[in-house]
Amino acid sequence: KYSDCSAMSLGDQQIVFLPLHGLVWLAASLPSLWPPPQPLVLPQPKAQLRPALNRTHRNYSLTSAEAPLKRKSIGAAPTGRLNHEPLNIEDVFIAVKTTRKYHRSRLELLLQTWISQAKRQTYIFTDGEDKELQLKTGIHLINTNCSAAHTRQALCCKMSVEYDKFIESQKKWFCHVDDDNYVLLPSLLLLLSSYHHSQDVYLGRPSLDHPIEAPEKVSVQFWFATGGAGFCISRGLALKMSPWASLGNFISTAEKIRLPDDCTIGYIIEALLEVKLTHTLLFHSHLENLRKLPFETVLKQVTLSYGGFENKRNVVSMVGRFSLAEDPTRFKTVHCLLYPETDWCSKVKLILVTERL
Repeated sequence: KYSDCSAMSLGDQQIVFLPLHGLVWLAASLPSLWPPPQPLVLPQPKAQLRPALNRTHRNYSLTSAEAPLKRKSIGAAPTGRLNHEPLNIEDVFIAVKTTRKYHRSRLELLLQTWISQAKRQTYIFTDGEDKELQLKTGIHLINTNCSAAHTRQALCCKMSVEYDKFIESQKKWFCHVDDDNYVLLPSLLLLLSSYHHSQDVYLGRPSLDHPIEAPEKVSVQFWFATGGAGFCISRGLALKMSPWASLGNFISTAEKIRLPDDCTIGYIIEALLEVKLTHTLLFHSHLENLRKLPFETVLKQVTLSYGGFENKRNVVSMVGRFSLAEDPTRFKTVHCLLYPETDWCSKVKLILVTERL
């Protein structure tokens, strides 16, 4: 998967990078110019030989299962004094990345569950028209006209459109998720309200843990939040990203460094703007073993996912109104625990009571 940054060949330009818990080592010769003109030229980041050892940026020699538990989670404050801010869902721009072929198999489940609670705040970015779905649901369905292929270029194309639409929206927070994520909206608002949208805030969870060091002329290190678990960026920080992200510049930046969309986000924020990722364990992707998430903590998470881990059924362990056959992702079960007043949740409960009688 392209969001799992790994070594890539660049032909005549040598770039070597591999991650440590999401830490990416990128070595390259980059021209120095700030801010970038057209065509985009990236500034030369500061050379560093080792990760800085501080609260939010540490080099652990632990296993992948142990390391996240040892890391500082959401307690680390972003740049500047920590200011709490009352928020409502209207302040958040939630971008869902999908593709035309998943409109039925994945998107309809999200529309039935969490998107139904934030329809006006959710913007779905896809690669094909679906007037039937748009008319039936009234959602913000945005055809990016990007390729439907799961390539680095296609992913970065969609992220570029997401960024521009967020800037246009004037909303306070940008949160990106994939079409296999369930967003727990109360937890999301609780997390974001711990910060202020004018601060430099980059919230997410790294997924990679394979350390390597490649000596080159310039060694660039940065953490990135994996897009498969979701991440959030404050408006204050998003505006600072503009020279490398707005009006197609995001695609140019990604092409310069040959990295996929979520890695490019991390590169702009950490390597160019020198703002650290605030690591949080509340975001989850299919790349982790979701069955290990304690039952009593599931409803406190910000995002959930399903599928893909070690070729087994990878879902959160939840007991509820639906069997595993009826709810293979467990999204319906989670949704009915969060929103028991939902019509179809109540109907399932009545059916179960009738069956017992």
